[in-house]
Amino acid sequence: MSRRAGRAVAGLLLLLSGARCQARSTTSGGSATATTREAEEARALIDKGDADGALARLKGAGDPDSLYLQGRAWAKKAESAPLPTPPPPESPLPKGALPPSAPEFKPEERQAVELLEKAAAARPDLAAAHLTLGQVLAPHAIRQHEREREALARRPAGRRSPEPPPTPEPGIDYSPERVVREYGLAIRGDTSRVPVDAMIGFAVKAGRLDDAEVGYQELVRRIKESGEPFALYGDFLAQEKKDPVAAIEQYKQALIWRPDDEATRVKLAAIYLSRGVAFFDKRQYSLAETQFTEAAKYVTDRGSEQGRILEQHQAKLRDIRGTTR
Repeated sequence: MSRRAGRAVAGLLLLLSGARCQARSTTSGGSATATTREAEEARALIDKGDADGALARLKGAGDPDSLYLQGRAWAKKAESAPLPTPPPPESPLPKGALPPSAPEFKPEERQAVELLEKAAAARPDLAAAHLTLGQVLAPHAIRQHEREREALARRPAGRRSPEPPPTPEPGIDYSPERVVREYGLAIRGDTSRVPVDAMIGFAVKAGRLDDAEVGYQELVRRIKESGEPFALYGDFLAQEKKDPVAAIEQYKQALIWRPDDEATRVKLAAIYLSRGVAFFDKRQYSLAETQFTEAAKYVTDRGSEQGRILEQHQAKLRDIRGTTR
């Protein structure tokens, strides 16, 4: 991990280490506050997909919880709203000029972001506002990441520097750093796994594997007496970070809680077999034997493909030992 990435991860770990803040009822600038019944009705309407009904219930309310619910309602409306269209080009279009592109955000998304930012500013410990804000911004940050990767892939052969990546649309900060920060604030104020899963999903898609790893470590801390978080962390290390050795420890932790978890046993066997075969092919037979011995602990079906690979290579090692005596 680079020094810069290490500092970023350390900052995120510090953010997540804060104790959960308890919700409290406040008003914003003396504006009207929705009653508990109105808020609950609005919440139920949003869950049912009736965003307009929720907004009608909360009309005129400006307390943080109401602003958050209004933001959620607008985010719900944005899900079914049409994509934004480009503004009309200049007529005539100047020679060589590209036609204008479509706005990044739908009007409904902009309204949602504005309301959620107001809610979070009025009550910084409102985890739900930070979570929803992160969820609204995340797809845009991921698209920007993908555009930058495409620009890098399009660079001409032999050119040292890539094409300049497309410039993000000004007005709303939807940088990956901002999204991770919003999810981090949500995690700090919400002890469930929901914001943790959201941050992990975003970080993996945005190529921020160090942030994703922080999320998996938090998941391990939150889900007690279960092999699931260890197995998920192991999958991430093996598949995304390409670090099967680190994955081994997490898989072993998962088996402590679920000793009969055949899927995890297969994954462990696969790592040891792969390493064993690699050592064998390099004629590092002592190291190969160690890996095959470990693999044998997790191969329960000797008639499986893994079992056949194990038996074949152990037999080859026996032959090699016999010819060298």
